Amino acid sequence: MTVEVKNLAGGYLPGIDILNGCDLTASAGELVGILGPNGAGKSTLLKAIFGMVRIRFGQVLLDGADVTGLRADRLVALGVAFVPQNNNVFTDLTIRENLEIGIFQRPKEFRTRLDAVCALFPDLRDRLRQKAGSLSGGQRQTLAMGRALMTDPSVLLLDEPSAGLSPQRQDEVFLHAHRIKKSGVAVVMVEQNARRCLQICDRAYVLDQGRNAHTGTGEELLHDPKVIELYLGTLATDTTKE
Repeated sequence: MTVEVKNLAGGYLPGIDILNGCDLTASAGELVGILGPNGAGKSTLLKAIFGMVRIRFGQVLLDGADVTGLRADRLVALGVAFVPQNNNVFTDLTIRENLEIGIFQRPKEFRTRLDAVCALFPDLRDRLRQKAGSLSGGQRQTLAMGRALMTDPSVLLLDEPSAGLSPQRQDEVFLHAHRIKKSGVAVVMVEQNARRCLQICDRAYVLDQGRNAHTGTGEELLHDPKVIELYLGTLATDTTKE
């Protein structure tokens, strides 16, 4: 499945646009990064794709079908999953219960999807009875991704998955994102760790004030003098420990 964003504008309040004409394309088996300074509209773009932001004009397409402004639950049914940056697991529930919630509308498929998710993230199978609240930050991100994948999505939206993690845990998150895209999912990832993201993504979009400022392959942007001067120097790697 391919997700496309065409000339998207909108925001959370009427008359106040955070997005000012964004474009994006991510196809099956691609990892696409969304980068930019704070306030550039990165997370807002993900939420607009997922039906959580008022869209003033522009389109969101799934394999050419217009899904602009559809509710999140309808988008999930169409194969889109979203992992927010914060509060993305149920801490009072076990890992197994979190995964069950991920596919509660299709309980007969739980065993099949559990096996598929645990094949990607083997550590989860060994901890199914463990409370999610006892997990480290990196482990919670793994669980959040796993729960999103329980619906067998074709498009996965990740909002700042490495935020607040140690460098080692960040690497694990990026490895997970790479594994997911290798399974055939289109992965769209907002990231502040710009250098690391550009090293692994197929393509990336750098936003500035809600607009596309630079677009290219990860390799191209990683060595683009303008991107280095304007963005990579300020988008420092987050080295916060868990």
